[in-house]
Amino acid sequence: MWRVVFLAVLFVGIAVLLLGIRVFFVKGGKFPNSHIEGNKALRDKGICCAARQDSMSRNKSIKF
Repeated sequence: MWRVVFLAVLFVGIAVLLLGIRVFFVKGGKFPNSHIEGNKALRDKGICCAARQDSMSRNKSIKF
């Protein structure tokens, strides 16, 4: 039983290190912006997140 727990913790630790290589080992490294507002192609098309569209339509700045 303890061997399974140890292997699971080891596996998760290795996965975190591999996923965070850029953040941990590159100077000034940070996680990539995965929010829809951070995507230039979507901004050029006028697409934004649903929460922002909702607040904008409530303020009547745009109508959908």
